[in-house]
Amino acid sequence: MPTPAPTGNRFEKRRAETRQALVRAARQILAESGDTSASIQAIAERADVGFGSFYNHFESKADLFDAAVGDALEEYGAVVDDLLSGVEDPAERVAGGVRISVRLAGSHPEIVQILRHRGLAHIYTDRGLAERALQDVEMGVATGRFSVAEPVVALSALGGSLLALLELGYAKPDLDFDLTAQTMAEMMLRMLGVPADEAHDVAWGPYPGSER
Repeated sequence: MPTPAPTGNRFEKRRAETRQALVRAARQILAESGDTSASIQAIAERADVGFGSFYNHFESKADLFDAAVGDALEEYGAVVDDLLSGVEDPAERVAGGVRISVRLAGSHPEIVQILRHRGLAHIYTDRGLAERALQDVEMGVATGRFSVAEPVVALSALGGSLLALLELGYAKPDLDFDLTAQTMAEMMLRMLGVPADEAHDVAWGPYPGSER
């Protein structure tokens, strides 16, 4: 006969499930409109948890919505990490990150909508693609692949361009978004100092992870 799980373990599991339900509800709200004015009661109802449970996990709505953005960014980063596993060239990583981000609009629409609504405020965060992109730029500078004086300024340009690209996909749905992403990736690499012919070859190479 199986040994029952300790009561403490069951409690911690339920507590974690409640917290995640609240985070999921907040993610849905952010993806739908970016509006954080929803009441705690409305959030709790959407999460299907008791109103009193909210304050067992979060001090305020701002705390919850920050956790929701962080959760989405970490999921975003995990997708990028998986597809860029084994890719060491900083130029390939930057271009790959752009192309992956565009396809997330189809495979992970909630994340992309959160990026559209809240991404500008998180360009310099230590979560998601921003942290990884900064590391790639710094590595590119250190190895001579990129020729930029200030990696954090380059990150600003890359992040702003990526957010504009995602917005373009919604403003101009008839565009071939994959080709548009490759064009943008090529422009980004040239901005980072990669020679034009190399930037083209990298940006228009195989989709990340397709050769596994």
